[in-house]
Amino acid sequence: MYKAKTLFFTAPKKLEVCEATLPPLKADEVLVKTVCSTISAGTEMLVYRNQFPQLMDAHDSMSSELKYPLAYGYACVGRVKEMGKEVNREWKDRLVFAFHPHASSFILHPSSLIPIPNSLSPENACFLPNMETAVNLVQDGAPILGERVLILGQGIVGLLTASLLSEFPLEDLAVVDNFELRRNALHVAGQRSMVESLALQDLRRSTFDLVYELTGSPSALNDAIEHTTFSGRVVIGSWYGQKRAEIDLGGAFHRSRIRLVSSQVSTIAPELSGRWDKPRRFDVAWKALERIQPEKWITHRFSIDEAEKAYQLLDEHPQETIQVVLDYEI
Repeated sequence: MYKAKTLFFTAPKKLEVCEATLPPLKADEVLVKTVCSTISAGTEMLVYRNQFPQLMDAHDSMSSELKYPLAYGYACVGRVKEMGKEVNREWKDRLVFAFHPHASSFILHPSSLIPIPNSLSPENACFLPNMETAVNLVQDGAPILGERVLILGQGIVGLLTASLLSEFPLEDLAVVDNFELRRNALHVAGQRSMVESLALQDLRRSTFDLVYELTGSPSALNDAIEHTTFSGRVVIGSWYGQKRAEIDLGGAFHRSRIRLVSSQVSTIAPELSGRWDKPRRFDVAWKALERIQPEKWITHRFSIDEAEKAYQLLDEHPQETIQVVLDYEI
């Protein structure tokens, strides 16, 4: 019998790590021992701060009402250690990804697991959900040859989106973030010099054809609109939860024919769904992870027993972090 430690959000800014014995494996199930899991500085912090709306979760594999106590998280990488008698033996010791809450071990049907390419480390593979989101954002924005593109927000999703867009033949690609560490992360990582890291006040208004709002702050929508040119697009990838802000949709916005695009990774855009599905998008995301190697942006590692420190760091000192990881082998 295996025991597993699982992280629960029990109240605003309160966590508890509970240890329990896992049930016996069914014939068609596998036991996965977790290697690492990434903490989302966006969605998970809304849960941590009790800022999530009372609705169904956006991730299909985890749909449930969001309320305390809540086991949450969606980026676990581990190895298959035990298998039911009906499971193909090829799963044994396979490195796999699962959209599963933070836990030291868990039991799932193999259909809920995604095999990880041999070319990727567990740490790089942990970024799969964020890379899939970045791929979806690029597809929804549909950048055109020679366009000028701005990304507001250089958290992990912003960094991955900028990395993908740096591969496009754009006229200009600029990124903005309030935190210097994140604003300069692309250059520290050696990305193309075409990416300009700027302060918001240094940008000229109504300049960009395509603007991504990835800050998590609804007030940043005003900044996005201000810097979008006539007939441009603003792709909104942030999930604001219960956060509200006044958005100026008068004057310039009304005359400029700016299009606001809601982008969310749980579905495929209708105009692409005849040719694209989730497996195809995952394949693109895996290949992008191989090229970009985002584990270089891991700034902090904690054991699951230290999870409270990890969330406190993200809540109180986000300027010191890029990606925070729970490491189950510490």
